[in-house]
Amino acid sequence: MAKKTFEDALQRLEEITRELEEGEVSLESSLKNFDEGIKLAEFCGSKLDEAQKKVDILLKKNDKLKAVPFDYNEQDQ
Repeated sequence: MAKKTFEDALQRLEEITRELEEGEVSLESSLKNFDEGIKLAEFCGSKLDEAQKKVDILLKKNDKLKAVPFDYNEQDQ
């Protein structure tokens, strides 16, 4: 079994969201999808937390953590 990646989990979460929004599946299937979606959201959240910690470590200077917020506007420059 392949290791689950953030991207795979996010894609599956998007599929589940579409299925639930369409409302064309049974209640039982909807509940199963919802449960799977909760687990995937928790997995994605933990991966994002891990990534944030790695960024914080990379920004560490002089034994003091200097967190610099990401500015989306700077991306376009």
